[in-house]
Amino acid sequence: MLDSVQPPLRNFWYLALAGRELPRGKTRATTLLGDPVLLCRGADGGVFALRDICPHRGIPLSHGKFDGREVECCYHGWRFGADGHCTAIPSLTPDQDLAVERIRCGAYPCREVQGNIWVYMAEKAARLPQSSLEGLPPVPELPGFGDAAPQVAIAQVFDCDADTAAFGLMDPTHAAFVHTSWWWKKNARKLRQKEKHFEPAPLGWRMKRHALPPQNRVYHLLGKGVTTEISYALPGLRIELIEGDRHRAAGLTAITPLGDSRTMVHQALYWTLPWAAPLRPLARYLANVFLTQDRRVVDMQQQGLAHNPSLMLIDDADTQAKWFYRLKREWLRAAEEGRPFENPVKPCTLRWRS
Repeated sequence: MLDSVQPPLRNFWYLALAGRELPRGKTRATTLLGDPVLLCRGADGGVFALRDICPHRGIPLSHGKFDGREVECCYHGWRFGADGHCTAIPSLTPDQDLAVERIRCGAYPCREVQGNIWVYMAEKAARLPQSSLEGLPPVPELPGFGDAAPQVAIAQVFDCDADTAAFGLMDPTHAAFVHTSWWWKKNARKLRQKEKHFEPAPLGWRMKRHALPPQNRVYHLLGKGVTTEISYALPGLRIELIEGDRHRAAGLTAITPLGDSRTMVHQALYWTLPWAAPLRPLARYLANVFLTQDRRVVDMQQQGLAHNPSLMLIDDADTQAKWFYRLKREWLRAAEEGRPFENPVKPCTLRWRS
């Protein structure tokens, strides 16, 4: 049987926005795990994140002004720096003694890595400022791509909880029924038996590196002997690393809960083909088509889930979803008991038809 939906995990980095969508001197309001967050890119190019509520009268700071260094509230002109501390209250007179610097709107650790802006969402009672980057876990990165930004970055909002969206990352059997178009596997129902080998990985599991079928001609662009490795990790990350003898490509999919029933699904594509820049519009179109197909089937699924039906997960096709639930439970138990996290996933081989 399927577990009940659990709240999003805290104390993790969440992908908030593609870096190219936040120009210098601009801000972007969003919601992460139910928290109102204001993303800012300073005049120096750096990024930071504030709680998007003025502590004075509660108006969102996103309605105010940003000069590239500080955010000014539109209601009374209170100003806040990148660390969330208040820097000025215009209504104060010289003889009024108020420790302005002790007032905070709240801030979140924020980093831009490989062209993606990540925000660390700590426990609500332990919201951390931007200056608290030391001691935090590393931001997720794709090995072998240095500081490169994605060639293509897209995102869509799914009207469902984060767990439901995450299951799409690890569902190996829906493609023949969902990801079909007039130009791609139209009415395809010829299922082939698959066998993949899995092993535990940090905060998740990994489908071991294996050769891609030679009929997938697009991968020939990477050279000979093309192989792939796919890993999944809490809180909702899927990373696929594809390598040939000449080039490599990668895909990052990140599940970011906006609230209890709205989730942003980010996809970022990387490759080392120097001449493939003209292919970006086509790659963006195809990525959006596939993601839209996933979103539409989730929309239809919500019609049934609204009636709280009893659901099930089967072996081996749904084993990865079972692992996801076990990992979340273990993460929460370890935090509650004050002990190290112990990965419950064991090496195994899974078989299914798709």
